[in-house]
Amino acid sequence: MASFSPGDVVVFLSPDIQGPKRGPAVVVSTNDYHASRPDAVVGLLTSQVNQTLCASDHLLVDWPQAGLRKLSVFRAFLTTSPQSEMTYIGHLSARDWVAIQTCLRATIDAGTH
Repeated sequence: MASFSPGDVVVFLSPDIQGPKRGPAVVVSTNDYHASRPDAVVGLLTSQVNQTLCASDHLLVDWPQAGLRKLSVFRAFLTTSPQSEMTYIGHLSARDWVAIQTCLRATIDAGTH
C-alpha cells in the first residue's frame, strides 16, 4: 500500500460539481492517521488563482518544487481519498507547508483555545 506524508502533493480523483475529475491536492492527515487507515485527508489545490483569497486559502510560493505545472492555490476544501488511488507528484516547501497549516487552523477549531 502507498504511504503518504503530510505535505505531499498528490493527484487523485477529486469531487466536482460536474462529476469526479483527476486533480492535485495536499495530504494534510498525519502519519499516525495513515498507520491505521487506508485513506488520507487531502486539501484541494486549484490553478484558478484569479478568485479572491480568504484566510483558508494560500497561494503557493514554491509550486514548481512541489511538482505542479501551474501557479496554484491551496483551498481548505477537505476530503478523503483511498491512498491506493493517489499518485505522488511532489512535496511542499517548508514555507508553503507552514502557511497551509495556518490556513487549516483558520478553518478548523480543534478545541485548542
